[in-house]
Amino acid sequence: MTDQSKAEARPKQTVSRALSVLDLFDADHPVWSAEDICTALHCPLPTGYRYIRELVAVGLLRRVSGEGFALGARIILLDYVMRQADQLLQNAIPVMRALAAQTSCDCVLTAVYGDQILDVHREFGSPPLALAYGRGRPRLPFQGGAPKVILAAQPNVWVRKLYDANAEVAARAGMGNDWKEFRATLAGIRKRGFYISRGELEPTAYAVAAPIGSYGHEPAAAIAIVLTKERFALFNETVLISLVCQAARQIEGMLGRLGPDS
Repeated sequence: MTDQSKAEARPKQTVSRALSVLDLFDADHPVWSAEDICTALHCPLPTGYRYIRELVAVGLLRRVSGEGFALGARIILLDYVMRQADQLLQNAIPVMRALAAQTSCDCVLTAVYGDQILDVHREFGSPPLALAYGRGRPRLPFQGGAPKVILAAQPNVWVRKLYDANAEVAARAGMGNDWKEFRATLAGIRKRGFYISRGELEPTAYAVAAPIGSYGHEPAAAIAIVLTKERFALFNETVLISLVCQAARQIEGMLGRLGPDS
């Protein structure tokens, strides 16, 4: 590498390292002290403090009195902008509202971003469920209806990489004891076109999920009705499946009309 290319690479590395501070924050660790941030990033205190100052200055971090630092208000603003620009979300919300109103059940939209499966939006039924998952919280890839129908629709290369990194987890989830069995399980889900989750995430919560095909730059996704075990027993299972699959196809049609470059 030439001296010029090294000089050009340094700012990019600095930005990347500074932004890596944000990766430390999650639901279990919402507040970090400056010292703990430096320890986690394996960087000298002066360097870590510089990263923190820069992130505070642009609103990505904020000081928490007596405790350290938390995510800043700029994150909220960026989330608002993302919602407005998210074609999947904008097209799915009216369909989800109609489905929640028709069934009185919660309706959840889940999508793939990078190597994570995230819940994107939720429309509440009546009465609404107290679910542990919500917008932005990563979903376990081998548990629950939405992740499974999404995985069943993904290319083998992507799925194999995920499986190889989590083979034991997949086996414990009943997805298969090796790659062949795992792939066969996904093939069965893909053939059916839906999946019913019976207490996989929370003992009293059932879900009926169907995949939403990706179009253009939109991520692969799934829509699911979530309801209690007791309410599920009162529904006609075939009708629920039909309603969810119809909603998924409706969203696909709306996305398809946007064109590949939308």
